[in-house]
Amino acid sequence: MAFRYPIELDAYPLGLALGLQLYSLRELLPKDFDGTVQAVAAAGYTEVEAAGFYAMSAHDFKQSVETAGLRCVSAHYSLSLLQPQLESILDYAKQLGLEYVVCSSPALKDPSKVKLSPKDPGMKFGYHNHTTEFRKLGKVVPYAELIRLTDPELVTFEMDCGWVSVAGYSPADYLTRYPTRISMLHVKDFDIKKGSERPQSTELGHGTIDYLAIFEAAKKGGQLTHYFVEQEDFDMPALEAIKMNAQYLQGLKV
Repeated sequence: MAFRYPIELDAYPLGLALGLQLYSLRELLPKDFDGTVQAVAAAGYTEVEAAGFYAMSAHDFKQSVETAGLRCVSAHYSLSLLQPQLESILDYAKQLGLEYVVCSSPALKDPSKVKLSPKDPGMKFGYHNHTTEFRKLGKVVPYAELIRLTDPELVTFEMDCGWVSVAGYSPADYLTRYPTRISMLHVKDFDIKKGSERPQSTELGHGTIDYLAIFEAAKKGGQLTHYFVEQEDFDMPALEAIKMNAQYLQGLKV
């Protein structure tokens, strides 16, 4: 299938395809999956990252996404799902043609208890953060330890710029410090107020996160392969908001 590109790729930061984390539309997808992914494509997106498959077979999920003119390149799974269901997850991921399987959240305190099968040569394993990974243990930032202690040949990082910022750290700084370890981004905005653990989610450019600085740092590193817009909550129709997010990134020149 020939994928549609409503806007030339170089219109978006770093010349990468515009992606959407489908978790953003978790309320709409179960009601009308086909219509929702078609609306995603119409808003300017050409790639998606899954966070659940709504009881669809890999064939049906892939067919619906591709019919809309999209590619599903990555999917999220919690560690509590990856540990007992790894083989079936990898089989489903192969059928979808995924590039990345991403651990979206940790589960076990003792990582030695996790029994993982050998890495599949057709996919990469990634780790996605929230704020927990930035709560210091003494003088140590767990996120930095995850980067230090994992094999770059086996593990890549999908940095959620929103949650890094909420935790009080700079996504641009991490992209500068670890340019070869961070290959994907979650792009979301919050109205971050001092002392707030759960700030207001909002459309890109309407919050307090400086994405110009983030993408400038990413450009210098040159290692990003994908980024996915994600919005946690909405105070307007979700499809209208994701279109605004696409327009914001179209206008962001780095």
